[in-house]
Amino acid sequence: MGDLTFEDVTVRYGSRRRGVTAVDRVRLTVPAGAVVGLVGESGSGKSTLARAAVGLTPVTGGRILLGGRPLPRPGRAGPRPLQMVFQDPYSSLDPRMTVGESIAEAVARDVARGATARRAEVTRLLELVGLADERAERYPAELSGGQRQRVALARALAGRPEVIIADEITSALDVSIQGTVLNLVRDLRRRMRLSMLFISHNLAVVRYVSDIVAVMYLGRIVEYGPVDQVLGDPRHPYTRELLAAAPDLRAVGSDLAHVGSDVGDGTPTGSAIAVGADRVRIALADVEPADPHHPPSGCRFHPRCPIGPMVHPDREICRLTEPDPEPHQHRAACHFAATVETAPVTPARRSR
Repeated sequence: MGDLTFEDVTVRYGSRRRGVTAVDRVRLTVPAGAVVGLVGESGSGKSTLARAAVGLTPVTGGRILLGGRPLPRPGRAGPRPLQMVFQDPYSSLDPRMTVGESIAEAVARDVARGATARRAEVTRLLELVGLADERAERYPAELSGGQRQRVALARALAGRPEVIIADEITSALDVSIQGTVLNLVRDLRRRMRLSMLFISHNLAVVRYVSDIVAVMYLGRIVEYGPVDQVLGDPRHPYTRELLAAAPDLRAVGSDLAHVGSDVGDGTPTGSAIAVGADRVRIALADVEPADPHHPPSGCRFHPRCPIGPMVHPDREICRLTEPDPEPHQHRAACHFAATVETAPVTPARRSR
């Protein structure tokens, strides 16, 4: 098992004149045995990066390495070291195949040869995700959304991958079912030392399951580091904006904690939401998000940034030069990351 590394990965759709660069020179590492949460608003490039990792979208530039070696080409015979779990489990499962048939189809030949061995492996995988063996004879339409997502996880695990790519796997589920699936992810990670790139727009979910957080904006990674540091002491203004707009992470974390297994250290502390929400909301109130077809020069966040040239005209460097993340464990792609204020402000709360 090795690290999954994205080296200056670029993904572009369309022509040079009318196309869009969905992922732009992304550098990201998923350490072996760790869960990296990838967050960002819709259209930031999260799902495109995931699809590129598993070979569903061609890479325009850069490399994706696993353990220092390039990934096998799409379509090549043999097991894939990366497997993906999609947002909608119903669309990712063949409705004409039973659950057992779908999982058995993904079981590698060197793992189980013969019908009896494959059946035993299917039973083992179903038990691993908390489903009874009798579910193997059911069709996807006969299962609930949470059960279908468990089947999708079992199918991904059937190939014995080194890394799981989970793309918004709880966003289509009810809150109570979300907690069950997230607890399953945490349990599988502990038992199997899974490496996972966990994509979500929900900061509370990411905080609950991840060791490391990467924040994506307009195709670039703008902040990366241990989850407690990034969400407890955000250094990039965009991360602060996301936290300011999020529900109370303590309340959501408490909801998740009461579903299934014990949370342990998964509930965020008060410092995890200490961000300058009022200043961000004022600065960004009348600013439209940038057009991904024509991203701004320099720092892509500068037209919306509350500590950039909109507020401080002397910070022209933000308009002209794209920042590189400083070489630290917790790094942010911001020219003035070291000057970001951390005045505590209450985040947006959920309606009751």
